[in-house]
Amino acid sequence: MMRQYELVERVQRYKPDVNEALLNRAYVYAMQKHGHQRRASGDPYFSHPLEVAAILTDMRLDESTIAVALLHDTIEDTTATRAEIDELFGPDIGKLVEGLTKLKKLDLVSKKAEQAENLRKLLLAISEDVRVLLVKLADRLHNMRTLHHVPENKRLRIAEETMEIYAPLAGRMGMQEMREELEDLGFRYINPEAYRTVTERLAGVFEQNKGVVGDIERSLGGLFEKHGIKAEVKSRQKKPWSVFRKMEAKALSFEQLSDIFGFRVLVDTVDDCYRALGAIHTTWSMVPGRFKDYISTPKQNDYRSIHTTIVGPSRQRIELQIRTTEMNDIAEYGVAAHALYKDGVGKANGAGHALSNETNAYAWLRRTIEQLSDGDNPEDFLENTRLELFQDQVFCFTPKGMLIALPRGAIPIDFAYAVHTDVGDSCVGAKINGRIMPLMTELKNGDEVEIIRSKAQVPPAAWESMVVTGKARGAIRRATKNAIRKQFSGLGVRILERSFERAGKSFSRESLKPVLHRLARKDIDDVLASVGRGELASSDVMRAVYPDFKDERVTQPLQQKAQREEGWFNLRNAAGMLFKLPTRARRSKDRTDHEVRDGAVPIRGVGGDLPVRFADEGAVPGDRIVGILQPGSGITIYPIQSPSLQAFDDQPERWIDVRWDIDETNKERFPARVSVTAINAPGSLAEIAQVIAVNDANIHSLSMIRTAPDFTEMLVDLEVWDLKHLNRLLTQLKNNTSVSDARRVNG
Repeated sequence: MMRQYELVERVQRYKPDVNEALLNRAYVYAMQKHGHQRRASGDPYFSHPLEVAAILTDMRLDESTIAVALLHDTIEDTTATRAEIDELFGPDIGKLVEGLTKLKKLDLVSKKAEQAENLRKLLLAISEDVRVLLVKLADRLHNMRTLHHVPENKRLRIAEETMEIYAPLAGRMGMQEMREELEDLGFRYINPEAYRTVTERLAGVFEQNKGVVGDIERSLGGLFEKHGIKAEVKSRQKKPWSVFRKMEAKALSFEQLSDIFGFRVLVDTVDDCYRALGAIHTTWSMVPGRFKDYISTPKQNDYRSIHTTIVGPSRQRIELQIRTTEMNDIAEYGVAAHALYKDGVGKANGAGHALSNETNAYAWLRRTIEQLSDGDNPEDFLENTRLELFQDQVFCFTPKGMLIALPRGAIPIDFAYAVHTDVGDSCVGAKINGRIMPLMTELKNGDEVEIIRSKAQVPPAAWESMVVTGKARGAIRRATKNAIRKQFSGLGVRILERSFERAGKSFSRESLKPVLHRLARKDIDDVLASVGRGELASSDVMRAVYPDFKDERVTQPLQQKAQREEGWFNLRNAAGMLFKLPTRARRSKDRTDHEVRDGAVPIRGVGGDLPVRFADEGAVPGDRIVGILQPGSGITIYPIQSPSLQAFDDQPERWIDVRWDIDETNKERFPARVSVTAINAPGSLAEIAQVIAVNDANIHSLSMIRTAPDFTEMLVDLEVWDLKHLNRLLTQLKNNTSVSDARRVNG
């Protein structure tokens, strides 16, 4: 185990003026707090934070970050408190340590939700200070290096979490060396057989190609020397996980891989990068489509390099990366390579926290986290974070030349939301490279995308399953929720207007404002939507607004009976009245059927905007229909003659006036139930099915409800276009020689 003075010496090698007192205090405090705790390996627990600190010294990080590494498990696993750490080490270090502490006291129903909440907390802490990320990745790396000591039932879960979250996160931050080691360790435990096979094959290829690799290095070195370019040539071999992933993604055998070996050319300046590229391309042929200039257009994680593939001196393909030494450091260590917390770069506060010179990768990560953390439940947050952070990218342009980086597989809808949420919400079409293309078109590198917008557009809910970015998915989900909320709010207004009118009271939105606290709702729209969803009874709203109001419906059964005898007007015998109204009230207002129906809720079918389902007996266009509000789940549609409606006679606030609003250009079948009595003879069922098919109807389900020696009665659930279609079908069934009777069933 590394001793106290050894840790100080490691930091002094790259930071001579190190704050030794801070490191010594953190070392002693962490060692005392962890005391006699042991790891699964049997080693003292303190060896873990010490190894995490050692990993960070290899990245040449400042003493404040090293101190956080030493302390990172103290709040979570010992008696240490945030207040104690603030007092001893300052609030800046205390905040970082707390950001690395898992949420252990949450009462969450699933392991996935717990994982999501811990990830959310970590990412929000990272968005405030990148050092949280560096310590967390070093912590995970040491845990993965010692994973073989962990009980077997936990290894797979930890390895999968590493591959799904921490390795890609390291890659997004440009820390390629860290990412490759995490992937290598995760692959070893997730698929040990494949790992062993690929590793053995790679070792064999390396032995076979030692001489070839040396020859290529010498050929490239000689070429650069001839052109007067100072360059260092290094060979590199693909990692096992990278090889396996490519074999799976492209369905290739190991022998078909042509890029197991690659070469990196390191030069001093950007000018030398392009000089080296010119020397290579004028000497050997370039493989078409294999050139990428990430110096001119850096990746989102600040990665810069030139990639090219040539047909080399021995007629084999050679992959080359050309970059400066500084670019190489950033490619290997990412945000850790930037002098964010080192002397002379940026102005730091007392704890060494830089206030400027933020990297593109870190700035992008902060913006993404802020977008993702707004309003999603834990599972959605976890899914959207994976979508947003952890995919390879394509680069597209707006017509004005602004660069937009998107995950591979992104479509114009993703592009629109990446530009701005308002652009996505109003998107109705797209031009790709000047041509109008479908919104489902997959974007490619270099595409110029112009979004066609309409103020009347509302993003369809189906878009959520089409997009690939977390930002687009979250925005569409919020827009869908808002649209449904708006529909329910409108429904709530209609319910309250009619209820207040029936009680002889006046209703207005403003009357709800003073009583929000009594209704336990945060705003007026929340009250209206709750009424529309059936979660809040209109009578409760009435009593909140008018405390002296008494609902006559809940007084006494005899009084209810008297009111009915006095002349309640039954909705099912009327032409579309919303609720049961006293006949005298109806006469006094002299309403016509048309006037009442104008206020009805339009129903298109189960695919419409409102959450609508049809009762078991079904309803078809042409039927007089009524809606019954089902608390929390929307509206159930019944035909006006359905006996099932009697069950709701004493609940008038649930009755909703509805009307058909059929889109002639987008035909939809509707459910209807019929009873057919047929002769009990071979082939009769086939004849009935033939009649239904010939009449362009669809059988949804069929059941035998009574069978006698001569006749069989069956219940058939059909899908038909409208009432005329259903009546025509019933006539055809009755005319069939195998059918004794055919009639529609209501209830």
